[in-house]
Amino acid sequence: MWQFISEQISEHSGHLFVCQNRQPVAGGDTHQCAVIRDDSQRYFVKYRTLTSVDNTELDAEADGLKALANAACIRTPKVICYGVLEEGHQLHEYLVMQYFKLSQSASEDWLTCGKQLAHLHRTTSGPEYGWPRNNYIGRSVQVNTATDSWATFFAERRIGAMLELLARQGHVWCNIDVCTTQIYHFLQGYQPQPSLLHGDLWSGNLGFHHHQPVLFDPAVYFGDRETDVAMTELFGRLPDAFYEGYNAIWALDEGYRSRRKLYQLYHILNHAVLFGGHYLQAAQDDIVQLNQQLL
Repeated sequence: MWQFISEQISEHSGHLFVCQNRQPVAGGDTHQCAVIRDDSQRYFVKYRTLTSVDNTELDAEADGLKALANAACIRTPKVICYGVLEEGHQLHEYLVMQYFKLSQSASEDWLTCGKQLAHLHRTTSGPEYGWPRNNYIGRSVQVNTATDSWATFFAERRIGAMLELLARQGHVWCNIDVCTTQIYHFLQGYQPQPSLLHGDLWSGNLGFHHHQPVLFDPAVYFGDRETDVAMTELFGRLPDAFYEGYNAIWALDEGYRSRRKLYQLYHILNHAVLFGGHYLQAAQDDIVQLNQQLL
């Protein structure tokens, strides 16, 4: 496998690469990661065994990284190559990216990060809410069928889709149609700019290289910028300097506070789908609370 990947790197980078060292590093739940190198080059590789030819998570990730890179607002690892190979009667997909050595961050770095994210949100605008393809939020399929209504998109493609996944696992806490209708009415008439979003923005999916922010592991789509910001406040709020920088470029609307909990619910539901455990109780509590608030 590694000889084949080396050949692909050489072809796509235009520089001969022969893997001389492979160092496994911590990865995600569905794939493995390694840093590979020769005498002068180093790359970060994700790879996984495919259970279905349609289940190409890393292809979707490459698509998202390229979209963020094309926006040219905040740094992401450059995609070197992506592909699927057969080895041992199994299919494997791989994604080779530029390697960054991440470093400690200072307050000024977080200020820059907030500013650059706000620039991304402000200077990108899709034709509708959604994305040309479905992608992945963790291992869950993220439904991105486009619509010109933000209320419809978030109610059905985000909360409704997650509630359906949970129902298939036997967790039913509400009438899904009633719940999505309540969310639709809550958001009805609110039509934010369809900004390009990272989609899964928490502290584990960003870092700093030479004091410059780097985003990775995206789940991109066009949507309300507030969803990215809300995610940064869910699993341990980012440093205050980040929000100071963001608001200096594009201040959040006062209505954000009323929508934040709803936007965070999407990720709570996804964690319940993926990990179960205490996330199931947290998700159930949030659904009950939401229904009470929106009645």
